[in-house]
Amino acid sequence: MNLSRRTFFKVNAAGAAALVVAPGAAEAATATLSPHARGVLVDATRCVGCRACEAACSEANHNAEPVSLGDDRVFEARRDTDQRTFTVVNRFAPAAASGAAPVRFVKKQCMHCIEPACVSVCPVAALEKLETGPVVYHSERCIGCRYCMVACPFNIPKTQWEKVFPLIQKCDFCADRQAAGEQPACGEACPTGALIYGTRREMLDIARARLESGKNYQKHIYGETEAGGVSMLYLSDIKYASLGFPTLDDTPLPSLDWPYLKAVPGLIAVMVSLSTAIYFRTHRGEKNTTGKEK
Repeated sequence: MNLSRRTFFKVNAAGAAALVVAPGAAEAATATLSPHARGVLVDATRCVGCRACEAACSEANHNAEPVSLGDDRVFEARRDTDQRTFTVVNRFAPAAASGAAPVRFVKKQCMHCIEPACVSVCPVAALEKLETGPVVYHSERCIGCRYCMVACPFNIPKTQWEKVFPLIQKCDFCADRQAAGEQPACGEACPTGALIYGTRREMLDIARARLESGKNYQKHIYGETEAGGVSMLYLSDIKYASLGFPTLDDTPLPSLDWPYLKAVPGLIAVMVSLSTAIYFRTHRGEKNTTGKEK
């Protein structure tokens, strides 16, 4: 592919401009969370693995129907979210020290962190944390760097690998439905009450009440403090690590990645300068050669 001088400088200018805004975008990445910010409580002891939440999510996001819906053989392999599936339910049967271990089903989707790592690393603010809770994606801003995919501790953002100009795909907490006064499609579809929707504060109060009810729950609400806290809160009677949850401390991840992100613009400036120098070095004879040919 021949690269004209004009195209070369356009590419360099675009790359430099995108990363010049990185400090401001990352530093102001997290919106102030409203006291009325919404959340969901997922009680693994009440989930029966019907996958109604998967079907509702796919319909709400105009994705294809979930694979093997109604076929329990789908649980034989661990599944992950992808660019066409924003919610998945997996089955877990951890080994018990004595007796039969209970089978548990766990829903996985974007956790909508209070201080999202994906938002903080995006150099163009294509991902945004709303004060109402959802982490939403602005496709028109995205430059395809995929930093969000690397930054997310829950491995949620996925790219459209099959497309020439791919976009990032993930659950957006049904932000449009919430704005219209409705609850997320997954929660509305749940037939057993395994998913409860309300303010995050209300969900924490309900979760704490259940922990004190005498039922054999793990004495921890997953998501209350992990990575600074998330909007999707979980209760379980089995260790969370046995259900595929990453073990995270209470530190918000943006506070860890920001010191490194501040160095990115300077590094890119050096790379742009170096590539410009290489361009002139390798193309310095083109003008004279073209004139002689004419």
